[in-house]
Parts: sequence; structure tokens; C-alpha cells
Amino acid sequence: MSDKTIVHSTYYNPMEANIIKSRLEDSGFACFLADENVATLNPLYNQAIGGVKLIVFEKDVMTINELLAVEYPVLDQQEFSEYTPEETAGIACEKCGSLNVSYGMATQDKHSSWVKVLSLIFLVLPFFAKKCYHCYDCGYEFK
Repeated sequence: MSDKTIVHSTYYNPMEANIIKSRLEDSGFACFLADENVATLNPLYNQAIGGVKLIVFEKDVMTINELLAVEYPVLDQQEFSEYTPEETAGIACEKCGSLNVSYGMATQDKHSSWVKVLSLIFLVLPFFAKKCYHCYDCGYEFK
């Protein structure tokens, strides 16, 4: 292989791209970021330009993949939930009885009346939102 460069990965957060780049440089790999300045100066263009691109040498791709797989494993979506699947396993929907429920931000009637009044008085966005269980089968929300 020649010293050809390729786009290894893209990031929509310039900070995350810089962290990965620094980790690779600390490990001795030559790399750089493309479109970092555009994404930093105007984040609305980030989607249009395809994100911040990590450029590496083609000969280093396999080693970099192994390094990043050990250092930054792919996160499971369940890690972002406030409760583990074991804690929500026994909870069933009150309406349909389904076990396909999770706890998180309410989608219907998420702001109480006092929050709406205060945000209207102070001309700010609502600052507090309710959390509840949400059934993914019927869409019902309950406490």
C-alpha cells in the first residue's frame, strides 16, 4: 500500500473528533481532521458537510480499528436509560399489559401547569419536564 489517506470516520461533535485524534496521535499514528473549523464556527452546517472527518493513512486502518475497539467500545443503547432492564422488567403497561416499557422523559403533557405559568411570566422556555413510564406498544404513559 502507498501512503494514501482515507476518511476513517466522521463525527458530528468536533470535541469527540479531537479526543479520538489526540488518542491516535498519542499512540503514534499520523492523522488530521477535515471540516473541523466549519463545524465549530457554524454547527448548523455540520449536517450539510457530513461532519468532522478523521483522515488517516490507509496502511494504519487495521491497527487503528483494533486500538479504538479496545479504547472506545460501542455503547449499548440501554446504557443511556436511567433504569436497567432488570429494574423495568417487572413493570407492565397499565392500559395494555405489555412489558415493552421504559422510564424517561414524558412525551405527552410533559410540563405541569405551574411550570407553564412561570415560564410565561418570565418569558423563558419551560425548565422542568416530567418523567414517567412509556409503553412502546400502545403509547400510554403512566407513573
